[in-house]
Order: sequence, then structure tokens, then C-alpha cells
Amino acid sequence: MIAGGTRLVGLVGSPVAHSLSPRMQNAAFAARGLDWAYVPLPVEAGRLEAALTGLVALGFAGANVTIPHKTGAIAFCDELDPVAERAGSVNTLVVSEDGRVLGSSTDGLAVTEAVDVRGARALLLGAGGAAQAVATALVDGGAGSLVVAARRSERAEALAARLRTVAPAADVEAAREWPPEAGDATLLVHATPVRDEPLVAVGARQAVVDLAYRPDGRPTALVEAARAAGCEVVDGLEVLVRQGAASFERWTGAEAPLEVMRAAIRSAG
Repeated sequence: MIAGGTRLVGLVGSPVAHSLSPRMQNAAFAARGLDWAYVPLPVEAGRLEAALTGLVALGFAGANVTIPHKTGAIAFCDELDPVAERAGSVNTLVVSEDGRVLGSSTDGLAVTEAVDVRGARALLLGAGGAAQAVATALVDGGAGSLVVAARRSERAEALAARLRTVAPAADVEAAREWPPEAGDATLLVHATPVRDEPLVAVGARQAVVDLAYRPDGRPTALVEAARAAGCEVVDGLEVLVRQGAASFERWTGAEAPLEVMRAAIRSAG
């Protein structure tokens, strides 16, 4: 029950009604005995500054940031941690007692801690805020090469160029076609919102990470195809848990109850 002393955090984005983050984070708060609550906060494009100013004014402890605001939110942060600054993307905000907003990013590490990227020939589908964070983490995690593919080729080119700036020694290029061929990749990371088609064909020797998930817990089309092909698979629910656990710890200072969080979203259907 929300009471006068309840600490609030939220999810800023559009849309947010489908998100399993409130279910997951509220289960985590309960498991740790914390009088905290996590609420969805739908924020349309053009109203982000007002929304983030409102978080501070209303005494929120922080928030997650999702589509389409992960890059735009940076402009309204008072400070960025080194990961967010390098990635140029934020998904976690922490509001200090004096009202300063610290921007952080847990998307990239959620991927690189779930699968071994060292030496991988990586193909990244998508060029939005989450893809930007994941791309930076792949490069920093030692991927041997990275190809960025996006429906809008200019966005893939822009992300590849950014990565070459922050990591000049990295082997990074933009795909010339959409959808790209995935045959040479040893690691495929899907960072678009598409759930109903796999976009590329996958093979048994590839590891597949899908950031997308279905609210009812059913596997996405890509996850289904990857499992059928015998791939090593990390699905969107596992990525959600890992990035959400890191956010939880930044807000509360307490260790995240990972198994509680997994159970909360795996039982969503």
C-alpha cells in the first residue's frame, strides 16, 4: 500500500502500459521489506523536460527511462556516470537528496554480463537508445568486430561513426542493407521493438540476445527461431531482470533479489 512515507520511482516512456518493470520492481521492493513503489509514467515526445522536472519536484527517488527517451533524457541530467557518458544513452535516473539528477545506463552491461562477447563477431539490430548502450558495451567488452544494422541506414551509420569516435581501435561498420545477413556473426543482439518476426535467419553456432519481450511472457519470434536452431539464447525477460536489478541497486543501495524478480516476470502470463 502506498502511504505518506512511500518512496516513489517510475518508468518514463511511451508506451509504458505493456511494461513488466512495475511488476518486477514492486516484487523486489516487497522482498527487501522496502516501503517503495514503482509506477508507470507515460510521457509523450516533447514533454520530457517537464516530466523529469516533475520527478524532482514530486520527490521521486528516481526512474527508469525507456523508448523513445533514452538519448533525449541526457540533456536533463545534472550528471552522468561514466557508462552513460560513454554510451550517450540513459535508462536509469537517480535523484539525490538535493534534487540533482544522475543519469546511468544498465542496458549494455545487462547484455555483456549475460553472454561472453570477447572476440565475437557481433551483429546488432537497431540504432536507438538501447542499441547505443549495447553497442558501446559490446565494444568495451572485447567484441572482435561489430556490424550495426537499422531500418534507417543513416542511423546505423551515425551509431557506427560514434563508436569509432569513442573506441578508435574498434572494428565497427554499418550494414548496407536491411534486414542484414547474419551468417558470419557469432553473436546476434536484437535491440528493436519487433516481436512478431525474427528479422534475420539464425544458425546453431550463434549466440542470440533479444532485448524485446512479450508482456504475457511468451517467447518472441526471434527467441523461438533461435531455440529451434539450437542457439545459445538470452531472452528479453532475462535482459529486463539484469538491467532492472542494476537500477534497483542504484536507487536503494540494497542487493537486488534476482530470483524474486525473475519469478515475478516469468509468471506474468
